[in-house]
Amino acid sequence: MSLPRIAVDAMGGDEGVRVMVEGAALARRRHDRFKFLLVGDERRIKAALDNHPGLGGASEILHCDDVVAGDEQPSKALRRARSTSMGLAVDAVKRGDAGAAVSSGNTGALMAMSKLALRTMPGIDRPALAALLPTLKEEDVVMLDLGANRECDASNLVQFAIMGAAYSRIVTGKAAPTVRLLNIGTEENKGTEDLQDAAAQLRAATGLALQFDGFTEADKINRGEVDVVVTDGFSGNIALKAIEGAARFVTDLLRSAFTSSVRSKIGFLVSRPATELLKHHLDPNNHNGAVFLGLNGVVVKSHGSANAAGVANAVAVAARLLENDLIDRIAADLAELGGRHGPSTSGTGKG
Repeated sequence: MSLPRIAVDAMGGDEGVRVMVEGAALARRRHDRFKFLLVGDERRIKAALDNHPGLGGASEILHCDDVVAGDEQPSKALRRARSTSMGLAVDAVKRGDAGAAVSSGNTGALMAMSKLALRTMPGIDRPALAALLPTLKEEDVVMLDLGANRECDASNLVQFAIMGAAYSRIVTGKAAPTVRLLNIGTEENKGTEDLQDAAAQLRAATGLALQFDGFTEADKINRGEVDVVVTDGFSGNIALKAIEGAARFVTDLLRSAFTSSVRSKIGFLVSRPATELLKHHLDPNNHNGAVFLGLNGVVVKSHGSANAAGVANAVAVAARLLENDLIDRIAADLAELGGRHGPSTSGTGKG
């Protein structure tokens, strides 16, 4: 089965064209139904395609040599949306020339361009950045918002819960994923007024394809006890950076321990299968691909330092969301909620 083609900002990320094209080629080898619109400097893209002949026949190049810098202010980048590789990749989704866009570039600029071009869905006040994080269980946890919105009110958090649950249903196959709000404690009286209000709305809402299960704390995010963790972008970004930092700390600590002596090196050889499994589980490239949920189109943010495997995973995320009609799923849940009028306060929901 073929898919709508995926627009790839070939100029974004730390290494730009080489890694982005290599990642698209890897994704194409894994799934030959993928087709691409590669946006960027045509000369450089063609040179990179020489090493990946299988990708060339499945791709079209949209020439553009203007790039959004990694440290560029989103407001400044937004003024150049029509001339940059990032902006043109997003615009291809708006025009229907691509089903989704993938970029490893400046996150703030990508959000600004995506929101301006695609607009938010009816019933959604603000889009949110969602990603899959590893857990102790086989299934990942969906977490949002991871930095798109510094401050969120109760309505925003309820909308995030609905969007995150729709994403989780695609990932886990569960009809009603469990959802918890990130808080400083699990007791019902803990947290801010907005958290309390959002929890009350989710408990009272009926007919939603999710199970609201109260609050969770940051140290439980990766335990595999919940399918979706919802928070504001400020707290979410801090939590994400802490999780990533802890993963690097563990990896570096093990590397240091296993090279400290001859006995340690022998121990490493004995335990290598286990350490390789741990390394694979903690490698952010294996979970790469954050999604801007709540837009009238699919936009996936790849980590700026992602390698080719990471880019391929981000492409696979975009394709999976297209295959499973993410936007239609969110729209159906919002209709169940009652759109912008908010959830019904009558009836009893799962608490």
